[in-house]
Amino acid sequence: MSGMGIARSVTVEELREQSGPLIDVRSPSEFVRGHWPEARNLPLFEDDERAAVGTAYKQEGRRRAVQLGLEITGPKLADLAARLDSLAGGVPPRIYCWRGGMRSASIAWLAEQIDLKPLLLKGGYKQYRHWVLEQFSRPWPLRLLGGRTGTGKTDLLLALEQRGVAMVDLEGLAHHRGSSFGGLGLPQQPSTEHYENKLAECLDRHRRSQARSIWLEAESVQVGRCRIPAGLFQQMQQAPVLEIQRTLEERVNQLVGVYGSQGKEALSEATQRISRRLGPQRTAMALKAIAAEDWGTACRATLDYYDRCYDHELERTPQRQSIDISGLSPSAAADHLIQLSCMERSD
Repeated sequence: MSGMGIARSVTVEELREQSGPLIDVRSPSEFVRGHWPEARNLPLFEDDERAAVGTAYKQEGRRRAVQLGLEITGPKLADLAARLDSLAGGVPPRIYCWRGGMRSASIAWLAEQIDLKPLLLKGGYKQYRHWVLEQFSRPWPLRLLGGRTGTGKTDLLLALEQRGVAMVDLEGLAHHRGSSFGGLGLPQQPSTEHYENKLAECLDRHRRSQARSIWLEAESVQVGRCRIPAGLFQQMQQAPVLEIQRTLEERVNQLVGVYGSQGKEALSEATQRISRRLGPQRTAMALKAIAAEDWGTACRATLDYYDRCYDHELERTPQRQSIDISGLSPSAAADHLIQLSCMERSD
């Protein structure tokens, strides 16, 4: 092993042009809070170890913090090297920490000892976050797909994506369908910070493919606990909307298909959360129907509230076109919209 190379530090834009595995060497809690979406976590310090080093730095100074860091990492260097080698797969890894400091430099040194040629992110994850936030101030060719609850907007967007239409799945990235019932049956939501990271990556992918339009679902600013970035949401509010319409029966069937398997307890709790907005009569009707597993009646009891909310939001839309897709599957509806030239393919 030579071990004599010097890791090269590059900008976010330069690092994005490389194809090696992304390795985030921050602590597990930092990684969970937000990371470059393609990255794998190889923490130099665990959470408690990082806290101990930070305390030593504040109370005893840099020299003691470095000494403690060496004491912690020394016994696990062999394991770190093996895991790094496995993650890299023989390809030069792209490594970052919080600010491009000692943690990433330490793992880069270790990479050099096993004959890898790492790249370091100049400025670290902090610089990547600057890049993420800058994306939301860019102008984007946004188009929105609107429609009342149960019209199957997400299913249609996914069908359009399969046909080459550029889209960002706001709800899919958030692991939430946007209502009081929206988190049922879905994985835990990411932090808003990580949600922003995923959104920025999707937008940049469409920029690289030179998409003429990027489709999103017409959403409120909050998708569960995730918040759509202000710059992007402001552009969404000015974007033209294609509103899809379906019969009430189709909408109820769609909602029963999505939520009917979630169980009485979860559905009752979600209903109780919006009881003040539903009013006592509709709340009681919905809860009674849920107890009897009469999912259709339960849906109808809540749809009036959601329809009024949607109609209120739609009134503020500057440009709106409506199209009835009743009786069409998501695939057939996607083909129909493309034939009508309502959508533009990104290829």
